[in-house]
Amino acid sequence: MEEAKTESGKKTTLGVEENVESLLAYSLTFVTGILFLLLEKKSKVVRFHAMQSTITFVVLLVFSQVLFIVPAVGNILSRLMSLGGFILWIVLMVKAYQGEKFKLPVVGDIAEKELNK
Repeated sequence: MEEAKTESGKKTTLGVEENVESLLAYSLTFVTGILFLLLEKKSKVVRFHAMQSTITFVVLLVFSQVLFIVPAVGNILSRLMSLGGFILWIVLMVKAYQGEKFKLPVVGDIAEKELNK
């Protein structure tokens, strides 16, 4: 997991500090991720967090639902994945608020590539 400190106090398109808006991009998982992708035009940092939030939590939701269908073990694995997703959600929000560009393996790279198109 790659970490990079960003400039704090920088304002965004919506007039909010970059670190606060980055945290909010994770607050309702992929829902706010999509919302901030649509609303934020200026801040590449916020757009990165919004894209990473969207990809991460859509993938976790899909995998969790697929696992839930699997008899016996699927229910347990789905619940463990949900717990892991909850912990990841908290970590991502804290890191975003601290002004860190906390890049997840694979997902972070995909988010950057999508934003650079």
